[in-house]
Amino acid sequence: MTIENASLLSPQMKKSAEQYYKACEVIPGGVTANIKYIAPHPIIMERGSGSKLYDVDGNEYIDYLLCYGALILGHGHTAVFEAISKQMKEAGTTIFGTPHQLETVMAEKLIELYPGIEMVRYTNSGLEATLLAIRTAMAYTGKPKLAKFEGHYHGGYDQVLISVNPDINQAGEAHNPYAVPESKGVPDYYVENTIVLPFNDLEATEQILRTHKDELAAVILEPIQGGFIPAEPEFMKGLRRITKELGIILIFDEVKTGFRLSLGGAQKMYGVTPDITALGKVLGGGFPVGAIGGRREMMMISAPDGGRDILTAGAVSRDEREVLFHSGTYNGHPTVLAAGLATIGTLEEANVMDALFNRTQLLRSELEALYRNYGVAMQTVGKGSIFNIVLTDAPIKNYRDMGKANMQLRKEIDYELLRLGVYIKPLNRYSMSVVHSEEDIARTVAAHESALKCV
Repeated sequence: MTIENASLLSPQMKKSAEQYYKACEVIPGGVTANIKYIAPHPIIMERGSGSKLYDVDGNEYIDYLLCYGALILGHGHTAVFEAISKQMKEAGTTIFGTPHQLETVMAEKLIELYPGIEMVRYTNSGLEATLLAIRTAMAYTGKPKLAKFEGHYHGGYDQVLISVNPDINQAGEAHNPYAVPESKGVPDYYVENTIVLPFNDLEATEQILRTHKDELAAVILEPIQGGFIPAEPEFMKGLRRITKELGIILIFDEVKTGFRLSLGGAQKMYGVTPDITALGKVLGGGFPVGAIGGRREMMMISAPDGGRDILTAGAVSRDEREVLFHSGTYNGHPTVLAAGLATIGTLEEANVMDALFNRTQLLRSELEALYRNYGVAMQTVGKGSIFNIVLTDAPIKNYRDMGKANMQLRKEIDYELLRLGVYIKPLNRYSMSVVHSEEDIARTVAAHESALKCV
């Protein structure tokens, strides 16, 4: 089946098509986020349970998207449902709009788990977390520019919508990439004040950072690009060494990797400690959430008095313009934090993470063996409980390397998998949950085999 014939999905998904076209009348493009769109129409889901999703036509899917990795416990996990029900019943409200105890409990847990976190502030999404992390770095250093890596995504806002999926013909040399805006409406200011770096190329990265050291506030990166292309250990160690030497803040965007590579994220796995960490997704147990954590002296500049005398008697009032402004009505939402704490508590139980990683590796190994038997060049790329299927034998170290993969064949396989009851947005990474079973894995491998025979 070719992508041009993807409308063949429609007879099986008639109600999805109908509901989508109805949505198009009141929602631009029929979707509330561009990433939710799948041609010729997205599949409209009705309910979830464990590792499964069910659409409005009654079709069942083994879900490997898992809300882009957020649902590490799967759909409707008892621990999460019980925690949010208990919290709301005991609190007698959905939200206080004031400080509450769970804010401190979650902060203490994150400080315990993440080497780079000494203090915590909450946001309502991973996007907001990276935004606050960058603002904190710029406030702390007083420098105006940001460095990010080509192919890395940090949220859908102007400052970081640069060189996420650039056209290679416009993106400059591999060792010295250009800053390419990712969307209409991104002001030239951000293009001019963003330095783009080549991922997993330490020599070129160091040269660029040394050239711009006096104007760079921070370097931000996904330790695992796109959730599946790992940074090489020596690259991570070298980047930490160079940024520390040059006085540039190092920000780890662990929105995708938090709790998915280890309970302490990528920084714990690599043994490399950033100055600031951004978290999201798994942290909320299926609810909108974000958080940043970092060194105490950096984090304290967002305190109401900028960090001076906050814990002493006779605090001194300061001009608000000297304080890093951070606010949000729903920051630290008690129901969200209850869901997140229940999720983390489940992951901390004996053997839960090990079993999750073992099942992830089982699926990867079975798929690689299957594709070899069919003579299709393929590798699974990733770490922990997340990976992607890349149809090439060539090494994959960065965004440009993905150009070596057979994307057209991968799309055709993914569309056939949707028809066969395996849900993954075409070309997206696979995220595993603690409730994916060996039966799910066997069914998934069988579906891949059927897809390979069809395409």
